[in-house]
Amino acid sequence: MARILAFPLMLIWRLTRLIVEAVGRLLAVVIGFVFLVVGTLLTLTGIGAIVGVPLLILGLALIVKGVFG
Repeated sequence: MARILAFPLMLIWRLTRLIVEAVGRLLAVVIGFVFLVVGTLLTLTGIGAIVGVPLLILGLALIVKGVFG
């Protein structure tokens, strides 16, 4: 009986978890893309390559994690 009464709450909890996971993944992809762009621009300046290359790697890792993780 208690399981039947808790079922709507379980559905709401699962929906909330799904939304939070989807937003987290989307945010990871967007931040990764921003890091890729900034890293590319810094790498093109030459002197900024010291910071730009790690930003490129971090951005790519965030995108991969957001899409496949």
